[in-house]
Amino acid sequence: MCSLVIAAGLVLVALGVMRGITGRAAENLPTQIQNVEPVPNASTVPNQSRIFVDLQAGYTGVLVVDGLELKTVTQEDLQASVPFGQQIATPLTTVYEEGNATLTFQPVKGAPIQSLVTGTHRVDVIYWKLIEGRGPASRSFLWSFNVD
Repeated sequence: MCSLVIAAGLVLVALGVMRGITGRAAENLPTQIQNVEPVPNASTVPNQSRIFVDLQAGYTGVLVVDGLELKTVTQEDLQASVPFGQQIATPLTTVYEEGNATLTFQPVKGAPIQSLVTGTHRVDVIYWKLIEGRGPASRSFLWSFNVD
């Protein structure tokens, strides 16, 4: 009898492991997106968290946070606007780094979104191949997270 209970328990554990979904599959990310932050459906995100999208090489895009499309600038644009020898201030918009194919927005004072208020936030990344430009071939991925 004991052996039967142990065998049934092992079968249940094996089924659970085989059906468990983790990593990229759990996030349901498109193949052109390698990572997003905060993770989809996160429940305890700090209000000053960055919003980050890691795209495949050769892609770019824009972030739309809670319905507000944020302007995107390149790392080169930021460097060109600062006199030689001075430090670049924290950007007030989304920064695209072509070498890494990343989009990053950090809520800061003076930005269109200065902090993430308590509640649920929705982020839509609209992305496209650099060589095609934004247009009918653009795609999007929507996710949400909750700020405590």
